[in-house]
Amino acid sequence: MKNGIILAAALALTTAPALAQTQQPAPTPQTQTPAPAQQPTVQTVSVIDITELPAESQAQVAQIEEQRTDQDLANLRQSIETSPALLQALEEQGATPADVVAASLSQNGALTIVTRKAG
Repeated sequence: MKNGIILAAALALTTAPALAQTQQPAPTPQTQTPAPAQQPTVQTVSVIDITELPAESQAQVAQIEEQRTDQDLANLRQSIETSPALLQALEEQGATPADVVAASLSQNGALTIVTRKAG
């Protein structure tokens, strides 16, 4: 369950920069609210094909895939395409951004990219 939450949160976190560029800022409320927690900086990158995950993790990724929109996935893939380090990590595993189905960013900066190779 924790992995599913992390995957969902990471998907949201990795798409947030792309979404922030297209959304209008909200009006500032009269009362001050605490600043949101800063997203961890990526320290390590792991790329894993969904078939290499345990069955429970595969089910969690499938649930995330059902809940997200096509735009969320497009934003995630676009974010990856703008990062040479992430592109290289995918290439080393024989994958492309089009193969990415989910991503998870832990609090310690470990980014896990889940792929599903077409074919």
